[in-house]
Amino acid sequence: MKPIQLRVQTKSNNYQIIIGSNLITKLSTIFKKNSLNFKKCLLVVDRNISKKISLKIKKSLGNKDIHIFNFNASEINKNQNSVNNILNILLKENFSREDCLITIGGGITGDVGGFAASLFKRGLTFVNIPTTLLSQVDSSIGGKTGVNTQYGKNLIGSFYQPRLVISDTDFLKTLPKRELICGYGEVLKHSLILNKKFYDYLDKNVFNILNLKSPYIGKAIYESCKIKRDIVQKDETEKEIRKVLNFGHTFAHAYEASLGYSKKLNHGEAVILGMNTALKFSLKNKLIKNEEVKSILNHIEKAKLPMNIKKYFSLKDLNKILSFMTKDKKNNSDKINLVLLKKISQPIYQNQFSKNSLASFLRQELIN
Repeated sequence: MKPIQLRVQTKSNNYQIIIGSNLITKLSTIFKKNSLNFKKCLLVVDRNISKKISLKIKKSLGNKDIHIFNFNASEINKNQNSVNNILNILLKENFSREDCLITIGGGITGDVGGFAASLFKRGLTFVNIPTTLLSQVDSSIGGKTGVNTQYGKNLIGSFYQPRLVISDTDFLKTLPKRELICGYGEVLKHSLILNKKFYDYLDKNVFNILNLKSPYIGKAIYESCKIKRDIVQKDETEKEIRKVLNFGHTFAHAYEASLGYSKKLNHGEAVILGMNTALKFSLKNKLIKNEEVKSILNHIEKAKLPMNIKKYFSLKDLNKILSFMTKDKKNNSDKINLVLLKKISQPIYQNQFSKNSLASFLRQELIN
């Protein structure tokens, strides 16, 4: 596919997202076109990336002084120790702020590497090469970086925009179906919160997208990035409208944390389950019409996305889930903040829900 470019303009930075195939063999040219000049770089590489691809990237960088940190990307390793390991390399090798840190991997790799870049000398040049569908449409846009703690997900972090995002769609061909489904969940979320026309496109072309058919996959990535871009440009640090991007996420983060960030449920699957729960809670609170919920749930079922929280949890997990929901970073009182849906493309942000009301609702979900 011919490369597509999308410019992101925030108060703190102005950068391009480049979407296309075979981009990793053209890195030197891309950097030059985007005025990125550096002599030394640290590649933070997800261990799942093959040596063959890593060699291609090194070759494409030309005569740069290249250092590599192979990162075992997992929610458990998304922690301060991993950030310190990266910082130690940057310090030991005497990197300057004009040098560059490049992350190559999924969202976890980008979050950890980006957070380290934000801390090093108060800001090192950061380039993100996301390799999963989930990271290409979500975490690579908007500048959120951070790590998990024993108290919950992403509770320590910063807003730090990259200088460039390079989304090479060829990486997607190496992903298992489970990973593609995870990324598709975020694509679906973006359509639900802002663009009914895009939702209709997804409903019509879901199998072409999941099978990585061109031009469907390129359009899905571009339109999804565009939605998130438009929101981030209006609210870079999540004070107002950006909060709607958390549709399904308060439930999702609690689900992930309750399972100890195990491989049983990854982030994308948790978000899909969280959206499903948020939709049903929206219906229970008479915010959305039943026909709209039916349409979305039928789409989720048709696409064979995860639907049932009872596959992962039972009543004995209820208090643990609620505990993590009350600790969510978006809360600012004893009430739990949720993004719900009034209709497709019309989210609503509410902070009126008590722990007891959610306990009653989730208890029914876990029993029925």
